[in-house]
Formats: sequence, C-alpha cells, structure tokens
Amino acid sequence: MRTKSFVAKLVPTSGFGKTVHPSRSLAYMDSDSRQVRDQFTAIENLPLLLQLAHHFYRRLLNWLKFPVPSRYVRHGEANFDSLSSGYLLIDYIEKTEGQMLSCTWNERHEEKGLRRNLFRNLSRILLNIAQVPLPRIGSFTVDNNGFLHLANRPLPLVTHQLENEQIPVDIPRHLTYTSTDSYVMDTLNCLHDSRLRHQPNGVSDTGDCIYQMSALAAMKVTSSLFLRRDLRHGPFVFSLTDLHQSNIFVDDDWNITCLVDLEWAFSCPVEMILPPRWLANQEIDEMDEKIYDPVRREFLDILEETEQELSTQFRDRLSVIMKQAWEMGTFWYTLALHSPMGLVRVFYDHIQPILANGHEEKGAFYTIMMEYWTIETTPFINKKLADKEDYDKQLRQAFEDQVESPR
Repeated sequence: MRTKSFVAKLVPTSGFGKTVHPSRSLAYMDSDSRQVRDQFTAIENLPLLLQLAHHFYRRLLNWLKFPVPSRYVRHGEANFDSLSSGYLLIDYIEKTEGQMLSCTWNERHEEKGLRRNLFRNLSRILLNIAQVPLPRIGSFTVDNNGFLHLANRPLPLVTHQLENEQIPVDIPRHLTYTSTDSYVMDTLNCLHDSRLRHQPNGVSDTGDCIYQMSALAAMKVTSSLFLRRDLRHGPFVFSLTDLHQSNIFVDDDWNITCLVDLEWAFSCPVEMILPPRWLANQEIDEMDEKIYDPVRREFLDILEETEQELSTQFRDRLSVIMKQAWEMGTFWYTLALHSPMGLVRVFYDHIQPILANGHEEKGAFYTIMMEYWTIETTPFINKKLADKEDYDKQLRQAFEDQVESPR
C-alpha cells in the first residue's frame, strides 16, 4: 500500500470560481520491506528551464493524442534517502491563508451568512469534481513517470484504521470495481464482517453480538432497495471521504481556502456523494433527522443555485441525485456502509424504520436474521465471547504491569 500526504489550495479560475489545485510537492513511500521513496514536485515550482521543457513535453503528447502526465515531476534530492520519516508533507498553510473550520464551527455554525458562504464554496468544489466522470470505483496512484492511474482499491480512512488494528481487509491492492453492487458487497464482507470476526473486543455480550450480526445480514439483503439500478455502472465520481471541519481551512467569512488530508479520497458511485453529515453538529450514531433535515435542505438549495449559475452538464444534476438519495434512504445506507463503527446504530435508527418500523422491538427479527449472517452462529458467538474475555484479561494485565513498573 502506498501512503501519501496531500494538500490542496483553492485558487480563482474561470467558470467555477474556485478549483482544487494540489500544491507544492508530494512524497510517497511503499510500505513494504524495501521502503521506496519517490518525490514529486509541481511543474510551477521547478527551475524555469525545466518548466519550459515539461510544458513543451506535455503539449507534444497532447498534440499526438498520447496520455499526458500529471503536473507533478519525479525527482530526487541529495539528502532525501537519508531521511527516516515514512512520508513528508512539503507545504505550509500560512495563518493569512485561513484557519481550520473546526476552530470556529461550534461557536458560529448557526450564523446563516457564514453557513451560506461555506455551503456555496462546498457546492462549487463538489460540482467541479463531479464534472469529470470516472470509469471505475477505486483510488488514484501516480507512477514513477508522473502519470495518474485509477488503478488502486478504494482506500477510505476506515480501511487504514482496520488494518492498523490487525483486522484483515481482503481487498487486493489493485482491485477496482465497475459496478456499485460488487463494491457494496465487498465493503460489507471485507470491512464490516471482518471487523466483527477479528476485533477481539468487537462484542460486549451475547445480545450485542446477535444485534450486530442481524444488522449486517439485513444490510446485505436490502442493498438493492437503496441503490438506483440505472446508476449501478456509473457515473462514478471523485469523493472527498474525509472532509470534516479540521480538514477544511477558511477565511474569516468562511470562504474555503485550503483542503488537507485528501489521501483518503477515491472514486465512488455518484449516488453516494452526500451533504456532509456534520452540518447539524451531530455524531453519526446520534443523528436526529428532524435536526439534520433543515440544514440539509439549506445546503441542497445552495447547491441547486450553484448548478444553475455554473450551467453544469450532468446526465442528472447532483442536487437531484442527492434529493433522491434522501428520499430513498440511500443517504443512511451510504453512511452505514462507510462507517464500520456506526453501521449498527444507523441501521436500527434510520434504515430499519423505512422497511419495518417496530421490528427492533421484536425478538423474532434477531433470532431469524442472525442465522443468515454466518454458518454455525452459536459457535461463532461463543468464540466472540471467549475473545472478549481474553481481551479483558490482557487489558487488565497491561494496566497492572504499568502500575507495578512505573516509568
């Protein structure tokens, strides 16, 4: 797996007003045993003669109808190999360029003027990115010659987090998807199921285990009810999956100036492009539709206005797709799909009531559905309880060792 640290700054352009532009340079490391480090620098930051040479090279390739490399050029530095750091972020956001939205969000998120500026900027970014349809679901890589390829598995932050916890994610690095169905099933099987199977403290007791198994089984059974058949093979669009308040930099009027941590962005089904879930200042497992819906409508109204201003050309307008996703329940299904820790609560609070309100209170639902998640459910539950008991023992021992051997 290749990791990268990434910064984008927004600069004025024609048409969309602000466009996402990666800035400065990127450094990469293959996280296998040989730790190959590559460094890429934006063309505009090279010496003048090299800039001219690369501009000519790009124009020539374009004229000959050959693939054109990205605006990043691979090069080496004399002291780069001596560095022991895994990767480098070679950029700096000046204080004059803005501050994290999270610094002022809690105190000022109810001010309509600021929200309008933020929503308009977010709308322009989403519409700008969605202008480029992509052929597959996956993540981008940059080869040694600076060419961009959509050739890596989808890599949201949660995949990295699970693997860091030694939970296997059986999605090969070079696997991409051409249909929404296969992507959804692999996400449920390889991320959510794997977390429940391999996380030692994944359940607290028998009831909790059955509760989770039933939700996962139901998510698989009901997927076709929440996904549009006409969009199953695309369009797919680039999605900023880690776009939270601390990754957005704004000026005093909440105009977006910079985005950071874009390494978790990947192409996904267009119907899974959602308004940010944090708009109403709620955590995923505490979301109240009555509180979230008004601010969601406010965002979509501004998105629709921006679409009309920019005369965007989509098969379906993004605002229309987002509205249908809310009406169909795709919004909640997508939130659950992309959050292994939040799936169960989102399913029972928001997805199950769409289909069978009241089933959460009926024991028959759990005794039936859990049997459809795995073969031999009782041995699995017993194993999870044993895993939890062993985990608790190890945790207590770790604390006791810490007390007995203080630093």
